[in-house]
Amino acid sequence: MGNIGSHCITWARRICRICRTEDEDKDDDLTHVKVETVTGQDRQPSSTGLQDDGNGNSRSQTPQERDLNGRRASRESSKQTQVVTSYSNDGTQVTVEIHPKNTTPTLLKKLSFRKGSQRLPSLRGQHNKGFQETEARRPPEGNDLHTYPWDKSSLKSMPVDLQQFEKLDAYASKVSVKNSIEELVKALLQQAQTDLEKVRAIWMWICHHIEYDTVGYHSKNQRSSEPIDVLRTGKSVCEGYARLFEKMCSIAGIQCMKISGYSKGHGYKIGQTFTGNSDHAWNAVYLDGRWHLLDSTWGSGFADDSCTKFTFRYDEFYFLTHPALFINNHFPENSNWQLLKPALTLKDFEKNALYKSDFYTLGLLTAQPETAVIQTVNGKASISVDCRSAMLFMFKLKGTEENGFMTLKKHGMTLDIYPQKTGNHKLHIFAKPSKASDNVYQFVLEYIIECKSVDKAMRFPKDLHQPVGPSWFTERQGFLRPSHPDPIIHTNDGRCSVTFTLGKDISVLASLHSDNSSLTKEMRRQHIMQIHRGNQIELKIHLPHAGSFVLEIYAKKKSDPGSYTYIFNYLITCLNTEVKWPAFPQLYSEWAEDYEILEPLSGLLPANRNVQFKLKMHGIAKVLVQAKDTLPLTARGGYWEGTCNTSGCKEVVVMVQKNANHSYYSHALKYEVETQ
Repeated sequence: MGNIGSHCITWARRICRICRTEDEDKDDDLTHVKVETVTGQDRQPSSTGLQDDGNGNSRSQTPQERDLNGRRASRESSKQTQVVTSYSNDGTQVTVEIHPKNTTPTLLKKLSFRKGSQRLPSLRGQHNKGFQETEARRPPEGNDLHTYPWDKSSLKSMPVDLQQFEKLDAYASKVSVKNSIEELVKALLQQAQTDLEKVRAIWMWICHHIEYDTVGYHSKNQRSSEPIDVLRTGKSVCEGYARLFEKMCSIAGIQCMKISGYSKGHGYKIGQTFTGNSDHAWNAVYLDGRWHLLDSTWGSGFADDSCTKFTFRYDEFYFLTHPALFINNHFPENSNWQLLKPALTLKDFEKNALYKSDFYTLGLLTAQPETAVIQTVNGKASISVDCRSAMLFMFKLKGTEENGFMTLKKHGMTLDIYPQKTGNHKLHIFAKPSKASDNVYQFVLEYIIECKSVDKAMRFPKDLHQPVGPSWFTERQGFLRPSHPDPIIHTNDGRCSVTFTLGKDISVLASLHSDNSSLTKEMRRQHIMQIHRGNQIELKIHLPHAGSFVLEIYAKKKSDPGSYTYIFNYLITCLNTEVKWPAFPQLYSEWAEDYEILEPLSGLLPANRNVQFKLKMHGIAKVLVQAKDTLPLTARGGYWEGTCNTSGCKEVVVMVQKNANHSYYSHALKYEVETQ
């Protein structure tokens, strides 16, 4: 897995602001207004001025210039007769005809969504001939609604086979028409037959050809959201994306609505409240008898934090997104366009955690807690994530991996955060597939940790790597059936032992680290003794002093001449200040992996004492213990045993002779002797 600090991290800021620049001044030449309100009961005309708000709602106000789909018309067409059609949530259609001065208004044809209703003709047919505006749009109804919360079944609101779109996607993204929206739609639909394919072609073209207008975002006077302007300039803010999408769908004969509302995109701060005007726009399309949601602005790419540079990065997640997921960062003005039952309140939307699109596209399912702001309890905040398959995670608390403790689960992870300062702390969580060939972690989740008290006892060593402890990942590396499945090992006397079943052809290296130790790296390794018994390995640890230690475990193939690779680590804690264990004896290359020391285990022998030796070694002809005098050990039932006196020496060396026909002895072990 490598050092976690070297991994790349990518995340994006979603763009989301609306800035409407159309001239909303009233035209003095528009004086005659004729209003016809029609339902299944054939209601009588009303004289009240009504205007479509873009979300399917009719609001009483002074009429403004609009086209057939409720959008404001350009100034050049203001002298002509204009028609505004709107629909309320109960299915009522309101049609408004606006005439220049000195003209006589005529009554428009009555239309209704209810029994006996008539629909406008739409573009149909195999070759997409005879362009017509879309049929009358209906508001959301019961069969449009999806259950909240998400049922974890699908990321889409309808069945979509992305493989079937490969040819269409490649074709649509390469179409190059900039002079006419009608000609563009005509070109796109040459390869689209069904309504879904038409929507897909339009979606792909916009996502790959319209960039976010970062200049216009900062200056209203330098941007336009008119569909034809968006087409010709190839850029706009979200309002322009949504209006172009709506216009193109209308030409293609697809019912489409522009939806306005709040979003958790660029400029959003975790836990903030939403007030005032809407800040984002997206679309709803009518397919297979139901409304579906999409956001071509966010599907096209992202802007940097300052919104000065846009990067095209296609995001499939925002195409026909399941409403229970779409609501995570899109809150429409009209709650009917949530397409949810029950609908969320604005307060729910504000307090919910922020899930990035990669959270779901990577196969993550849920996160706890569900609130965006987490308050610590006794200095601790806990987070957990569940996913469909094995994933690797990392986190950043105020930009570092400090003050946290992450463990991997078979289908997710748990993370405990211990801020060492009171106040608010931003927490970012990243993930990547376990089998990914690169080390790029995607930004998936964001929280704010509110810390009111600090747990000073939970300060982790700087060498502690995340995640901590054994897991499915260590099993894949050949470390099976750990004796300590928990990531923290507590010892009162400063001694502990960890065992594993090893996979085939695995060589292990272990190291001990502490922030408060003056021991060299080599000396710290001598506080760990490896014992191999068949395919079992035992790591005996004798701590040099009290405190918190990191037990790092590395591995490599025995047949591999290369270096060891970091696998995982444990946290070992000891509060007993009287603990002061000496190191194990120094091992030489002649000490084989499957040899074992039964006694003495301590690498520091008492002075002027008789010391009993018992060593398990095989394939050896003779064993000598060299102190002031040199004494042989006796072989008994697979063990070499004997006694050595430590008087008059500073060290004791165990030497072995592997071939009885040679007189050469090699060093196998070395012990230090206490000074008198």
